[in-house]
Amino acid sequence: MNVHKLDGMVRGWFVGDFEPAVHRTSEVEVAVKSYVAGEREERHVHKIATELTAVVTGRVRMDGVELGPGDIAELRPGEPSDFLALTDATVVAVKLPAVAGDKYLVED
Repeated sequence: MNVHKLDGMVRGWFVGDFEPAVHRTSEVEVAVKSYVAGEREERHVHKIATELTAVVTGRVRMDGVELGPGDIAELRPGEPSDFLALTDATVVAVKLPAVAGDKYLVED
């Protein structure tokens, strides 16, 4: 068994077509991301990938919808969203397929 540290990954991403990665693949990207209340990510869209965000702890708002533990947001290609941590929160993010550069900032 190999043991890796999430702290050694970039912004929680540990599976995908990038370095460092615990498992390198172009099929999917996976991250465990922790946020403090008030942290946000800019409104963006993926043209190719589907993005799944599962809330593990805390409360977040994505594209105006409040989500809590157990909620999973599915954003299909072309569907924009922003992100705001309403409380301290931990999410699992999945992007498939893993396509480098497939993140485009959009205006509100």
